[in-house]
Amino acid sequence: MKLKIKLLLSLLAVAAAGVYYYVTIPAVNIHSSGFWLFIISLVVILTLFGSARGIREGIPAAELRPLKIGAVITVFLLVIFGIGSLLSSPIINAAKYHQLLTVQEGTFTEDIAEVNYTEIPLLDKSSASLLGNRKMGSLIDMVSQFEVSSLYTQINYQNKPVRVTPLVYASPIKWLTNMSEGIPAYIMIDMTTQDTECVRLPEGSFIRYSQAEYFNRNIYRHLRFRYPTYIFDQLSFEIDEEGTPYWICPVKKFNIGLFGGQTIGKVVLCNAITGETVCYEVGDCPQWVDSVYSANLLIQLYDYYGLYMNGFFNSVLSQKGCLRTTDGYNYLAMEDDVWVYTGITSVSGDESNVGFVLMNQRTMEAKYYTCPGAEEYSAMNSAEGQVQNLGYHSTFPLLLNVAGEPTYFMALKDDAGLVKKYAMVNIKKYQNVAIGDTVADCEKAYVSLLKTNGISSAPASVGDTVTGTIETLAPVVLEGNSHYFVILAGKDAIYDVTVSEFPQIVRYKEGGQITFEYLAGEGLQTVTGIPPQQAGGPADRGAAEEPSVPAASGE
Repeated sequence: MKLKIKLLLSLLAVAAAGVYYYVTIPAVNIHSSGFWLFIISLVVILTLFGSARGIREGIPAAELRPLKIGAVITVFLLVIFGIGSLLSSPIINAAKYHQLLTVQEGTFTEDIAEVNYTEIPLLDKSSASLLGNRKMGSLIDMVSQFEVSSLYTQINYQNKPVRVTPLVYASPIKWLTNMSEGIPAYIMIDMTTQDTECVRLPEGSFIRYSQAEYFNRNIYRHLRFRYPTYIFDQLSFEIDEEGTPYWICPVKKFNIGLFGGQTIGKVVLCNAITGETVCYEVGDCPQWVDSVYSANLLIQLYDYYGLYMNGFFNSVLSQKGCLRTTDGYNYLAMEDDVWVYTGITSVSGDESNVGFVLMNQRTMEAKYYTCPGAEEYSAMNSAEGQVQNLGYHSTFPLLLNVAGEPTYFMALKDDAGLVKKYAMVNIKKYQNVAIGDTVADCEKAYVSLLKTNGISSAPASVGDTVTGTIETLAPVVLEGNSHYFVILAGKDAIYDVTVSEFPQIVRYKEGGQITFEYLAGEGLQTVTGIPPQQAGGPADRGAAEEPSVPAASGE
């Protein structure tokens, strides 16, 4: 009978350990703090099961052999864990933490090309989330069953910045009714045009491995059973150049002691449809992958670099030469990679930056640029001050090269989260602020402001120029604003004219001649200027009518 009880207790202990492991799925790795917690918890459970009979019989705890052994093992494990944590800390290894990230000095005007408006991400994550939720609300066949995930990973897709995020089940009941097929689509938002698309996957090729699953198809559990010793960092959702959804799963590498000096050593790519996985060394990761190093990890690595350059105690006491990143970051698309941008300031907490750093999310390459000037939140306040009567709020700035000047670019949003205007703020002299209803309008005002204040003499990059005969002139309304779509004879492009900026467009008719200044894009060509037409270049009539009448005034 006693043997049966012991056997039953042993089976219960094993079952409890199995359930705990299945729920928490710690990596079987001494560098994982979760694994240490699992082992200590298992020892405690086994100790209690082994001592249960003696406790019921009233035997003093000091005389219970299983309790003594369990207590000794538990204390031993806690001591090893504590020593390992101490030996992994910056207190002892400040120089090693400083060396985790290699930072190169960069030249701003050489490394960062002048602004190309077809590559500027105009939206931040919250604005993208708003557009994604609105798009989901218009999908009648899916809105009752699915919701949009909050991931919104920013990537470069076919040489343009986009954010992508999968759908998730709306509730456990909706998961139960849809899990056999999986998740049928993901959301993709073009960060330059704000176009939002729900990309529907082919029948039979739905997303079956995701964070929204509950059991073995849960992406974390799926990875754990395939790679039991890997410690994964923050997962991201991406698509390859053909639009196939993948989970990008960086594997942590600890370079200092048991738990310290985390970087990334490997990358596992998991096909979200089939669950197939491939593991790469970081240097061999495919070019289309963008999010190997998370923004938070890169920022933490730079903070180590800036804080511990003169040792740990200097970072706490005198803080001589100590630098840190500012309290925010943004993304910049360069050379088919995504770079994290953040300002660098002193630890004293002043409202100015000594420079900024760009860090590659795929390679961990870091470049520092000396550029004393306004801290981002000061620039944001300066931009908001220009429209304080409207109550708009600024997004976190994006770093641009405008007319050779380091420039903060930000969107100004209303209380509903809609982008209403754009602002450019000179980093060195943040009192120079330009506001515009469009990016091109904002840039023109900004460059004019720089020239007026003697900061720069570079001309505004108005883009390309085209002249032709109007074949189609169609009025449209986009988000409550009046536009004209214009097609010129012999041209495939569609030119988008904002009526509020260029009211003279209403004078033109089909068959008339017109000249546009525009910014080239993959879809609509955004018109940035309509130069005054010369006599004989009719604006308010057809090309064959009264050619001797001069153009109307004000064009």
